[in-house]
Amino acid sequence: MTWDDVRRLVGRLEGCEEGTSYGTPAFRVRRTFLCRLREEPDVLVVKVDHEEKAALLQSGDPAYFTLPHYDGYPAILVRLDVIAEAELAELLELAWRTHAPAKLVRDHDA
Repeated sequence: MTWDDVRRLVGRLEGCEEGTSYGTPAFRVRRTFLCRLREEPDVLVVKVDHEEKAALLQSGDPAYFTLPHYDGYPAILVRLDVIAEAELAELLELAWRTHAPAKLVRDHDA
């Protein structure tokens, strides 16, 4: 997977805007951070809740990891060169559903 793949997958979700975060390409949903590319071009930071982060890390899936910098922060690091497209699409949609306004999610589901 690449940033272009992330762009395509996020493009399916309502209300997302591309921009930058910490000088790297990023997406927000209605001005709320959703994901960004880290300085390493094959690592994506995705905002998830703490429980989801813990579950992904405990799964043992090599696509997911964290760094001490992200301890206590609701975000998971994703190895784009390892994760399957369907899994990345699901993770991005979960992040979007968690952080998008409720009306936007309802309209999307309608």
